[in-house]
Amino acid sequence: MQHSNQSAPGGIWRIFCSVVDNFGDIGICWRISRQLVAEHGLRVQLWVDDLTSFQRICPQIKPELARQSVLGVEICYWPPATEFAVDWQQLAPATVVVEALACTIPVAYKQHMASQQPPPLWINLEYLSAESWVEGCHGLNSPQPDLAVHKYFFFPGFTELTGGLLYEQGLVQQLSSFNASDQAQTEFWQQIGIDHTDFQLKVSMFAYSHVHIYELLQQWQQHPAKVLCVIPHGDLATELAAQYPELLSGNVVQFDNLSLKVIPFLAQPDYDLLLAVCDVNFVRGEDSIIRAHWAGKPFVWQIYRQQENTHLLKLQAFLDRYCRQMPEQLSKPVQQFYLAWNTHSNLTLNWQQFYPLLSEIAEYNQQWRQQLLANGDLASNLVHFAKKKFIITPNFSQQ
Repeated sequence: MQHSNQSAPGGIWRIFCSVVDNFGDIGICWRISRQLVAEHGLRVQLWVDDLTSFQRICPQIKPELARQSVLGVEICYWPPATEFAVDWQQLAPATVVVEALACTIPVAYKQHMASQQPPPLWINLEYLSAESWVEGCHGLNSPQPDLAVHKYFFFPGFTELTGGLLYEQGLVQQLSSFNASDQAQTEFWQQIGIDHTDFQLKVSMFAYSHVHIYELLQQWQQHPAKVLCVIPHGDLATELAAQYPELLSGNVVQFDNLSLKVIPFLAQPDYDLLLAVCDVNFVRGEDSIIRAHWAGKPFVWQIYRQQENTHLLKLQAFLDRYCRQMPEQLSKPVQQFYLAWNTHSNLTLNWQQFYPLLSEIAEYNQQWRQQLLANGDLASNLVHFAKKKFIITPNFSQQ
């Protein structure tokens, strides 16, 4: 199906997000939505089925409101069918509809799309993958047997043959300026209630639960210099607070040379700064791994777990690509530590081999980051993809 070269009615980008693991899905959709508004002048409606989780990464969200506007993005509550019905047929026609991260938009809305002339561009924004097959599937269309509208697959990724990764204009320069300013860093640490001056190793730890986490903590307790580990609220924070109830106070808790602090889940811009000021970042899922790349510091990815260890194939695909230009003496311990962290293996020896390489990893990550930036950012690549289908003309009239 070919789209008209005329601008689609309304100029609305309608993004659907179903919150699966609390933060990753909505985190990505919120970043894309803000960027489409701020950098591309588009009108964006973000339909979300969990405003409470959304509020954790965007404090301006009011979960009690079914419709609201935040930073120029129209936020719409997407309720379960049993709660109350949305009259999808009454929505203003959209230019582009994004079905994000394996969610399924309502059948009634699909029928509404098919009734439009011309129909909107329907994009299935997929999960991030480093597997080579995504390059061949990126941009392909999928005819729908019961609908007169096609769906196009759009894959984020690590090469120029994919949709690239999420980053905002000027982000790397902003983070570099932040890292160059002692005052800005001190103000940030004060904001989250930490005196950072005594610590020689600062770690951010956003992770799923891990059966061998205490082995890693013991290594840090015995570290020759003082270690700070900052743990945003999440699975691991809950697990550690059950073991060490004093963490619930919000204070820094000291164990020999290790200091732990559980912090509330940060708004996205502040989380980006946390990654920038730490010496090594443990990240999980999809949104935080992407942000760790832009911080340019050593990072360790805990990939989202799947049945039958399917996630380990995806992890290895990432490691194959990420480590491809590393010297073997760097690549081997990096991969071993990643695999240990993702398979619940013993962490003691792997950390002892990984830690001395942090400065080399940081230097390599600067080069790796430049390669990724050259692929363009995901939001801009989405807009360019849409423009190939029809001319986008922003329309900010009220619908």
